[in-house]
Amino acid sequence: MSYYKHHLFFCLNRRDNGEACCADHDSQAALDHCKARVKSLGLAGPGGVRVNKAGCLDRCAGGPVAVVYPEETWYTYVDRSDIDEIVESHLKEGRVVQRLLLPPNVGR
Repeated sequence: MSYYKHHLFFCLNRRDNGEACCADHDSQAALDHCKARVKSLGLAGPGGVRVNKAGCLDRCAGGPVAVVYPEETWYTYVDRSDIDEIVESHLKEGRVVQRLLLPPNVGR
């Protein structure tokens, strides 16, 4: 058994050369909201959920992106309601949010 049931990483990478990046979509605010939501639902901690920041996940064209492990489920999102849906459906109930899945061919 792993230490966390789910580990969610948010790309916070910023590119200063004009290339697409997740930071352009206020990914820090999404991470902060997700952490607060996970904590408020009592999902945080060992045996539960860990939400972390990440550097570039190399899927910039689909940004902003987040990935849930151990399932290796890649998401894109638009706003807080999308984050709430990921938390409620995937992290709490174990159901992948199909409409927010990042297509497998999206890269940098």
